[in-house]
Amino acid sequence: MSTLNLLLILMMYCINLSICLSTVIHSLQYFYTASSGLSTFPEFVAVGMVDGVQFEYYDSNIQRTVFNQDWMHQVTCDDPDYLERKNASFLVAQQSSKAFIGNAKKLFNQTGGIHVYQEMFGCEWDDEDDTTDGYEQHGYDGEDFIALDLKTLTWVAPVPQAVPTKQRWDQDRAQNEHKKNYYTKECVDLLKKHLAYGKSILQRTERPRVSLLQRSPSSPVVCHATGFYPNRVVVFWERDGYELHEQVDPGEVLPNHDGTFQVSDWGRYECVVQLKGIEDISTTLDPAHIRTNWGKTGVRGDGGGEMETSLFSSFEVLLVLLLLLLLLLLESLRTRRGTVSRSNSPEGLTPDLHLLILPVPFLESDWLSSYT
Repeated sequence: MSTLNLLLILMMYCINLSICLSTVIHSLQYFYTASSGLSTFPEFVAVGMVDGVQFEYYDSNIQRTVFNQDWMHQVTCDDPDYLERKNASFLVAQQSSKAFIGNAKKLFNQTGGIHVYQEMFGCEWDDEDDTTDGYEQHGYDGEDFIALDLKTLTWVAPVPQAVPTKQRWDQDRAQNEHKKNYYTKECVDLLKKHLAYGKSILQRTERPRVSLLQRSPSSPVVCHATGFYPNRVVVFWERDGYELHEQVDPGEVLPNHDGTFQVSDWGRYECVVQLKGIEDISTTLDPAHIRTNWGKTGVRGDGGGEMETSLFSSFEVLLVLLLLLLLLLLESLRTRRGTVSRSNSPEGLTPDLHLLILPVPFLESDWLSSYT
């Protein structure tokens, strides 16, 4: 039996990872953070995000709105009063947030110290069935304080200290109706406008780059997909064409430094990456496709290259020792040596399914070198 075949039979695994684009739900979100007792941090900070991309910023020190995306300047060209309205809106939010902290300190019977108020609100729009949704949540000192139930137009108080606020806000039906109109109509219209202005960035599709990585001869092969956009993906496992559910954790999508995303998992067989708008990328278990500490190949989806012909040569001695150990421990192996399959398929082995959480930003070479 050749050393290469033994290595393939005993040690090699590959993942069958499929990534498919889920329903596209766009979002417009605002995050407010107000604090007291922190001299080195602005008393109030506001951040606006569309589809997870920050597009505007305001804080109490600069007292003005700053655009984080070039396409936002087109907004002011078409709507010259936009910045003035945003500045006024953020100033009102700054004042009300400060008042909220003062009221919360009374409710919690607090006097001094550092305290933080947070508000998160926004809307979502499904561009396939045109459904919408909205939300508004308030937090105090890192805990949920009160949230709007948009269906019943009532407020939910998870802590006793928030009950007086809930009772007062529940009675203001006119304000709650106004919020419903904003989150289901006005906010959605604004979201659609931002999507149109930032179409080249927010609605682009970037093809995944897929690599098979192995940090040592005895470790599983990792299938790593990176550089894709958008980030709405679902990760699931397949073996022999069937999806696995038991003892399988979904992969986590992580951001890259360039605004794209990455995902990876452990497993075996074939790695399939699906992204709406492009053909499937399929990478089969093949030594010539694996990037390792002792030999490298190209990345499927970005040109690729050939693996070094001496992929396993540096491990000949280790494998010989392993063979001797197996022969000593498994006497029956001697009688079966002539019948052991020389196939490259790791058939008959049952792999453990693990989740690999990778650092950000991530490069294949960094991952490999960190384990040398």
